[in-house]
Amino acid sequence: MDVTYGTQIVGHCEIFYREAGPQDAPVILLLHGFPTSSHMFRDLIPALSDRYRLIAPDLPGFGQTKSPPRGSFDYTFDNLARVMQHFVDKIGLDRFALYVFDYGAPVGYRMASTRPERISAIISQNGNAYLEGLSDAWGPWQTYWREPTAANREACRASLSADTIRDWQYLTGADPRRLSPDGYTLDIAYMARPGAEDIQLDLILDYRNNLERYPEFQSYFRSWQPPFLAVWGSNDPAFLPAGATAYKRDIPGARVHLIDTGHFALETHADEIAAFVVRFLDESEIS
Repeated sequence: MDVTYGTQIVGHCEIFYREAGPQDAPVILLLHGFPTSSHMFRDLIPALSDRYRLIAPDLPGFGQTKSPPRGSFDYTFDNLARVMQHFVDKIGLDRFALYVFDYGAPVGYRMASTRPERISAIISQNGNAYLEGLSDAWGPWQTYWREPTAANREACRASLSADTIRDWQYLTGADPRRLSPDGYTLDIAYMARPGAEDIQLDLILDYRNNLERYPEFQSYFRSWQPPFLAVWGSNDPAFLPAGATAYKRDIPGARVHLIDTGHFALETHADEIAAFVVRFLDESEIS
């Protein structure tokens, strides 16, 4: 099934998205994380598009989406979720499964807890919603959250460097022989664009609000019991396997698969993850 590329105007944003699969098939909305884009789903989409309709947008501030500069648009997770909710409304999605990764999780969970009746299932790939899922590597960010000074903001800039993106986010815990340089090379190029780092630093500061929303997300899980699959790179230096297994506390029927790889599990294990997703969604009988 061919992948197509389009844009959708949402307010002052021009949302870029990838799409594949039959128009009348059950829908999966794929939400990427930091510092990447819908490009991260390039191997997963073809593997699922024979039976599902896949839609993968670039969030504002990421990838090929065109969004306003800082000062005329607040780069917060509330706003990212608001734009994505308007995006799905604009393209006519009434019911869909969520596939969330990293930053995509707090965006998607805001959408799900606001309109729970629209969500048919959730797949979380290293998308956290529990405090025990956070590793000890969050120190500079947590310092910035507590004291949002210029110096603490500057200390977080190291998280955006080419070396950190390549060596820490992509290569840590992954088999380098299976990891294509395409993903991190593109992410590094996106981060080098004018203004990109300051947008990301704004989101780093706002990330503290995601932790405050965890109880709300967990309440949604308990109340609605969505079919749930956590498929997790177990060597992730940021999000620990405990974050995956914690979902079973609120959704006892949740399925958890830990994969011997790093944060960007799709870069090395797309075929395995696709098989887990197909089995899960087939058995969940989503519509």
